[in-house]
Order: sequence, then structure tokens, then C-alpha cells
Amino acid sequence: MGTGTIVYLVSRLLVVALAAFLAIVLWSRTRDLAWMLIVIGTIASYADILFDLLVQFGLLDEAGFSPFGIPLGRILFANLPYLFFAAAFVVMILRKRVR
Repeated sequence: MGTGTIVYLVSRLLVVALAAFLAIVLWSRTRDLAWMLIVIGTIASYADILFDLLVQFGLLDEAGFSPFGIPLGRILFANLPYLFFAAAFVVMILRKRVR
């Protein structure tokens, strides 16, 4: 693994860690479902980066999450944040439509 890859992953980790920290602070101050889903999506994004780092550094074997050659761990962690974001947007759309 080259220096560029390490800098890229660590910079992503730091930026998303800041976003996750601020999301957790917001979580304690809001009870709005849409915002809660955005917070959970941000935390899931942090989990995605942690999973990537653990695989890249060899601390986690991705093959353990790959039944039949399908990388379920990578697919799950890459898409989970966006599923939560999409759910938050649906909640906001439905909220605006109902009123």
C-alpha cells in the first residue's frame, strides 16, 4: 500500500470522524426522525471507512464476509449510509406533502 493510499484513507477517516462526532452531538439534541436518519447514515459512513481501513491494513479478512465470492461486507458498508440518507429524504418529502 502506497503513501498516497494511506493519506487518502486517513484523511477520509479524520473528516468523517469529525462529521460523526458532530452527528452524535446533534443526535442528543433532536428527536426529529429525518435528522435521526441522517445522523445514523453519517455514523454508518464512519463504519464504512473503518471497515476499509481494517481490510487495507490486513487486520480484517474480507473473505470472511464474502460468501460465494460476493463481498457482502463491502457492499453493505458502502451502501448503508445512502440508504439511511434516502430514508431521511423520503420522510422529509412525506412530511411536506402531508401538511
